[in-house]
Amino acid sequence: MELEVLKRDNKNSPKALRNKGILPAVVYGRSEEATPISVDHKAFEKVFHKAGESTVITLSGLGEEKDALIHDVVFHPVSGHILHADFYAIEKGQKVTVSVPFEFVGESQAVKDGAILVKVMHELEMEVLPKELPHALEIDLSKLATLEDKIVVKDIKLPQSAVITDDPEEVIVMVTEAQEEVEETPIDIADIGDAVERGKKEEEGEAPAEGEAAAE
Repeated sequence: MELEVLKRDNKNSPKALRNKGILPAVVYGRSEEATPISVDHKAFEKVFHKAGESTVITLSGLGEEKDALIHDVVFHPVSGHILHADFYAIEKGQKVTVSVPFEFVGESQAVKDGAILVKVMHELEMEVLPKELPHALEIDLSKLATLEDKIVVKDIKLPQSAVITDDPEEVIVMVTEAQEEVEETPIDIADIGDAVERGKKEEEGEAPAEGEAAAE
């Protein structure tokens, strides 16, 4: 996936660039100085929608092509409009640490039978070579056939170079028995009013009425 960018100078403010449909951004790396860049806003949105933050993107237009990850995106707090983006340049042969999202596929027989699906994790952090970096990790829910079934970290098929720090036994997704709904007994408002009135009379030292005494 490729994205054309340009080096950015200080002639135009970020706001002026955004008004022209251009997104201000920056690219940097472990051994690379931060370089202000700009990119067509619509082009970035299209790539970001497909790539997210876990797919390597090739940046062109900087003299030489650079492989990078979308490292951070700043959104407007009200409109949700993208205001700025950071790209992290990747060194060849150097592993990157990325949180890769799960993609849940298939259907659980246990859920079809009435159980509740519980997703405990939604992504997995790993250190991996860029060329082996997956866009998502597939989780097959069809393996959850009974209430005893679960999928844990060690069950995932990972890239050969991937190293994870999470506990291999940590649960990703499981099924649990559906809770029965408890039927609530309706409360008569009139009964509450009578009880409050009797309480007031007792506090004031008044004797309860004949009907009230019988009720007690």
